[in-house]
Amino acid sequence: MTNYRVSKSGTLRTALLTGAAAMVLTSFPAMAQSSQSTSGADALTEIVVVGSRLRRDVFNSPSPVQVINREESVLAGLVSTGDLLQQSGVTSGASQLNNAFGGFVTNGGPGANSVSLRGLGSGRTLVLINGRRVMPSGTRGSVGATDLNTLPNAIVERIEILREGASSIYGSDAIAGVINIVTQTNIEGVTAEGQFTRPFDEGGEQARASIVGGTSGDRWQVAGSLEYYQQMNLTLDDRDWTRCNLDYQRNPTTGASVDFVDPITGQPKCYPITGTGSNGVTINTLGTASIAGIGAAGSVSPGTTSNFNRWRPNAGVTTGLPGFEGVGGGTNNINVRDTFDPRTLNRSLLSPVKTYNFFGQASYELDEDGAAEVYAEFLYSRRESWQTGYRQLSLDYSQTSPLVPANLQGRGANFGSLLHTGNGLRAFIGFGNDKSEQEVEFYKGTGGIRGDLKFVPNWRYDFNVTHADSEGSYKQQSFLTDKTRNSVNVVTAPAGFNSALVRPGANGVGVTCAINLTNPAENCIPAPILNSQTIGGVLPQDWVKYMFRDVVGNTTFRESTAALNMDGPIFELPAGMVQMAIGAEYRESKIDDTPDPNSVAGNLLNLTTSAPTRGKDHVYEIFSEVEVPLLKDLPLVEELTFTGSGRYTEYDSYGSDWTYKVGGNYRPAKWMAIRSTFGTSFRAPALFEQYLGTTSGFLSSQADPCNNYGAVNNPNLAANCRAEGLTPTYQATQSVQVNSGGGRANGVEAETSENFAIGTVIQPELPDGMGEFSVAVDYFDIKIDNSVTRLGGTEILSRCYNSAEFRSGAPLCRLVSAREAGTNRLIISDSFTNIASSITTGLDYNIRYETDVGPGDVTINGQLTQFFKQKSKTFPDQPYDEYNGALNTPEYTLNADLTYRYENWKFRYGFEWVASMDSYELLGLNPATDLRIAKVPSYDLHNFSVQYKAEDWGMTVGVRNAFDKEPPKISSGLVGAKASYSRVGNSPIYSGYDFYGRRVYVNVSKTF
Repeated sequence: MTNYRVSKSGTLRTALLTGAAAMVLTSFPAMAQSSQSTSGADALTEIVVVGSRLRRDVFNSPSPVQVINREESVLAGLVSTGDLLQQSGVTSGASQLNNAFGGFVTNGGPGANSVSLRGLGSGRTLVLINGRRVMPSGTRGSVGATDLNTLPNAIVERIEILREGASSIYGSDAIAGVINIVTQTNIEGVTAEGQFTRPFDEGGEQARASIVGGTSGDRWQVAGSLEYYQQMNLTLDDRDWTRCNLDYQRNPTTGASVDFVDPITGQPKCYPITGTGSNGVTINTLGTASIAGIGAAGSVSPGTTSNFNRWRPNAGVTTGLPGFEGVGGGTNNINVRDTFDPRTLNRSLLSPVKTYNFFGQASYELDEDGAAEVYAEFLYSRRESWQTGYRQLSLDYSQTSPLVPANLQGRGANFGSLLHTGNGLRAFIGFGNDKSEQEVEFYKGTGGIRGDLKFVPNWRYDFNVTHADSEGSYKQQSFLTDKTRNSVNVVTAPAGFNSALVRPGANGVGVTCAINLTNPAENCIPAPILNSQTIGGVLPQDWVKYMFRDVVGNTTFRESTAALNMDGPIFELPAGMVQMAIGAEYRESKIDDTPDPNSVAGNLLNLTTSAPTRGKDHVYEIFSEVEVPLLKDLPLVEELTFTGSGRYTEYDSYGSDWTYKVGGNYRPAKWMAIRSTFGTSFRAPALFEQYLGTTSGFLSSQADPCNNYGAVNNPNLAANCRAEGLTPTYQATQSVQVNSGGGRANGVEAETSENFAIGTVIQPELPDGMGEFSVAVDYFDIKIDNSVTRLGGTEILSRCYNSAEFRSGAPLCRLVSAREAGTNRLIISDSFTNIASSITTGLDYNIRYETDVGPGDVTINGQLTQFFKQKSKTFPDQPYDEYNGALNTPEYTLNADLTYRYENWKFRYGFEWVASMDSYELLGLNPATDLRIAKVPSYDLHNFSVQYKAEDWGMTVGVRNAFDKEPPKISSGLVGAKASYSRVGNSPIYSGYDFYGRRVYVNVSKTF
């Protein structure tokens, strides 16, 4: 992709609006406007559109290209380039990684935002600025996609979106499509702009301020932008629909709620805001061996004696276990346990973020006729993001510890504690809020030279070198295992010992940490006595400061690129000139993620370990593209053009490959065109997929396939469990450890895909006064093979233990360790590998109608995407699982807008719609009998705005989500072998839903 050239007297903006009729979100494919052009001094002489490296004087690509004008995005109330790219009109309703995922483990780390076209993943969508790659950035080891926070906004001219494979043009990652951010040129003067968005409810405000300026001389020009953006905190307490997390279950016959009613409040019980409902983490609870005591209200024996192993402090209880009432154990109803703490509502619903962005560009013509030009670009971005979370602390005491009161001495159970040996007691403490922070600085510099090849007429060249660097740090707070262990391992303090390190024991005698006697420099603070105050989360701050520490890691990602592109005519046919582009590219990338030493050492209590991620890769590529006009100006053949492209790629990591793409553009009449492409694409494994440092995680003990295997009619499973010496009634007590890492050692290779598209564009010539009408319909079919993925611990265990060969020959059993002696714990190795496949098919419908109405004119745009298939499978011998129409993968999405223009005024109405979604079948649930709700109704948003533009200033005022539509609700516990769904409050975490609520925005700009 090369540059744009426009005559001195015209502007690129005017030419593009004439030639492409660009519009926000529902923009019509560029080819649909190919019959329009400018003439005279303002003619658009040469243009390169995303999806090709050939210059054209009209939009006539065989691929449908969506063009979004940045000025129209202001009218729609979109605050940043990232907001615009994550709208369903761009993504076809696919779920996107945004600021709602701050509390999850995601690629790029918390605070990173990315875009996924066709729902195929952000790593399969290539992002460019002015035709050149934007490198991945973020924090932690899994950095593999462009962070939208790095992109400029105010200086953007337009955004071009190609939603089909284009690896033969651009190389790796362009499987689902390509997004090209095109910046303004020929800027004269300075424009200051500010925008503020304010929800009607508290929280979630957005502010942006920018300055764009430029100047030029006869042979040079320089321009740049400086921007500040802030997304303010939006907490769970700020919205009604996130304040009480229910199971949200209904009687399938009557529709009445069957949620647990708290006997204390008489209302449906609110659980921790983790999306898990009654399976949420317990707090304010004590774990013991099964012993007799008085049951709490709501248990199976309220006010009477029964056996329990979970207890809640109650000073009114004087018998059984004095000071405690039973809330769990055996068949007792665990819902009576305390699970809710008002501090959980301080958690971030949307991560706060601040970004600082500078973009600069300059060029200088080396000779007077402009035959050669040197140019440079520089992008700098800084992101500061943070999230407020909530932590539970499972604090284990030895049952004989001096910190344990006499009535609890000897009443412990085996919790498999990391803090002591033998039996103990566990305090489930609501510790309170914690904070995670990320800072990422991103640099991207480009220098190049472009111009005419003097020895080949009408050929141009563009050679450029780019270097990008991302430097990130990430901080979280964690309990350190060694220091927590030190603090509960206490002994009687010697006489005269340092009083600052002595605390009263349960019997009133002073105690200190045992380590203080052998290593006084440790300055260990003893843990608090096990009592109702400690269980309730009232903790000494000097002890918290000792064992709860900041944990800091650092991530760097670097990429350097050198690229040469040449294009021009090669010979002429009766139908026109044959055009060709050839070029080469070299690219090298390097990642280095260094977690905190405590994380590497496995010293984070109840959190996963992380090893460093370090690796590099480089690639050499050559490519070519050709366009051949076959026929023109014949009966039933106004135009027939063939296009073809090919690329040879050689990666250091996995070897070489070829990709190609062929296409055609047939216009039987001036008002109709038919276009089609077929091609292959690939995605090289991201560096983290090759080199990710081993990270340990855990599955519940219930994931052990041998649990109670005698009750299951499965001969293979029974034989395999017996072979390990397990009884038919075996019940695992240890969690299953899953070690995940990169796949380089196992030979992970590139993904491959095939992409077919065919469509038609119709632009009938209407009678005078009827306006202009265009419609386009495009079919797409994308198949991906050898997808890079991790199999998942549950899948590995199931296929190993259900196989006839088991450890003597089942391939996946080599990933499952022999059981640990004494504990029978399983350890799984789950690295990235090539195995999965997916198929995505559907139709894009685009319409545009423009006509005069009264003293002004009206434009109506509409874009509907209909998916036929969104299915995938993990193993070749599996059937495909169909996700189309399931939760978070809608079958239909619609974006439409109506804009009325009168003199300097614009009035806009926007409509966004997502079809209903249903996951009952995918999860194997029967809606006629299951209490859980796995279906959501259709969802729509309505937006209104008005804009006034004078010669040197403008103002836009509008409201988004005018009717304050809340996200729909689903039940907790929607987990199956094929899918699982996370919630916030009672709603699925899905980027197609509006978490802000109704909000008003004001944008003001002034040009000097």
